[in-house]
Amino acid sequence: MKLERTKNAIRNMLWGVLNRIVNIIFPFVLRTVFIYTLGSMYLGLNSLFTSILTVLNLAELGFSSAIVYNMYKPIAENDTESICALMNYYKKVYRVIGSIVLIVGVSLMPFLRYLINGECPKDINLSILYLLFLGNTVVSYFMFAYKTCILTAHQREDIISKVNIVFKLGMYFIQTISLIVFKSYYGYIICTILNTIFTNSITAFYSNKYYPQYQCKGDISLQRKLGIRKNIQGLMVGKICMASRNAFDNIFLSMFLGLNIVTIYGNYYYIMNAISGLLIIATTSIGAGIGNSIATESVEKNYKDYMKFTFMYAWLSGWCTVCLFCLYQPFMYIWVGEKLLFPMLDVVLICIYFYSLTMGDVRSQYSAAIGLFWENRVYVLVEAIANIVLNYFLGKKFGVHGIIIATWLSIFFINFGWGSSIIFKYYFVEYNKIEYYAKQMLYFLNTIIATVLTYVITYHINGNIYVKLIGSAIVCMIVPNIYFLIVYYRTNIAKESYDFIKTNILVRLKRNKGV
Repeated sequence: MKLERTKNAIRNMLWGVLNRIVNIIFPFVLRTVFIYTLGSMYLGLNSLFTSILTVLNLAELGFSSAIVYNMYKPIAENDTESICALMNYYKKVYRVIGSIVLIVGVSLMPFLRYLINGECPKDINLSILYLLFLGNTVVSYFMFAYKTCILTAHQREDIISKVNIVFKLGMYFIQTISLIVFKSYYGYIICTILNTIFTNSITAFYSNKYYPQYQCKGDISLQRKLGIRKNIQGLMVGKICMASRNAFDNIFLSMFLGLNIVTIYGNYYYIMNAISGLLIIATTSIGAGIGNSIATESVEKNYKDYMKFTFMYAWLSGWCTVCLFCLYQPFMYIWVGEKLLFPMLDVVLICIYFYSLTMGDVRSQYSAAIGLFWENRVYVLVEAIANIVLNYFLGKKFGVHGIIIATWLSIFFINFGWGSSIIFKYYFVEYNKIEYYAKQMLYFLNTIIATVLTYVITYHINGNIYVKLIGSAIVCMIVPNIYFLIVYYRTNIAKESYDFIKTNILVRLKRNKGV
């Protein structure tokens, strides 16, 4: 079966963007309500427990990604029996993982207070609250989470997005009422658990509806199990890396500086992560299409697509970096007030962190589609260890500055620098990785120039904070894109990208609109 890759990618992207917007706007409203009803300390506690559960979810070991990867080929070959066997294996393993997370999670309860420097909310029972967080994580493993792999492997993330939108809207509404009317933190968390149960159940219903031929039955061969386990070992260290990059930041901040600093950092990280999440929709929407292309197209075709997607994504992420740098402070001042602002140095560091993080997004999708989980194991493990060690020493000495710098150093030099070489070593063997690095550095340099030019203009905008924010936003829409257009429009990669957008996206959108 050859998937309609472009059609599916566009559909996934549109619904993914809508889903992401819902998951940006409403949590933003909730976070605001949280700060002004319960206070920053409660929000810091929320971030800390979320980070702890993120670490516990390392037990999943990237198993879902390995299963989806192993489904690409059977789907392309219409091998229903193999897909059913993979689902059955997935279901059994997830139940074991859920049990492990529950046991390890409960065993950590006596140590919770040692992860908080200073005061914590006096009207909250840390153990009960933590058990509610843990329950939300564990229930997902037992409530049809394995069913989503069928939709993902068939490039139907749009269905998952639709279900998420409906139930998240309901959850956000009830949580807001819980905070404003009852000021109940417990009610807030219970709503999250109910949302997980309903979302997983309805997603499973649609998976059965659209793909009834796939049932949990049969067993996969020993050889395939060994292959999956090998991929998981590679994915495991990748999961550790992700946890060290995000969750451990909050844990170290809580240990060194307390819950209020966790809240301030979390506010800035929330905005950065929201933008990053919108960008990642562009890559995840084509994830299954890339997997299908790897299985059916030549290496030459895939390399051209890889460089083309990298360029388009660099333009998009560069523009987002400019917007973050110029709009961060006025927006944060309006949102949370002067007392919860970081110095401008932290804004600079966060923006560098953001762009460096996006540099590996396209590569990660190709690496997963090719199945380089095992080959990636060394560099991601080194990145994880380096990040944790640097977080401890730099965070202890320099505080927030040190935490951000530690994360950026590990991302840029290990994730991007070392990680990018893996895909050229094992798949794009005939192509020069130096060309790739040079182009990425060029895109980075042009992003810096565009950021400086735009900031100089926005700096001279006079008026109150609202006028400055709106005026700066208008400048950010225009200046960086004009700069990128001037420096790139004569390059071959820009022309190829324009042709791709014109023939594969604009024409199809116009056709769908006509229908």
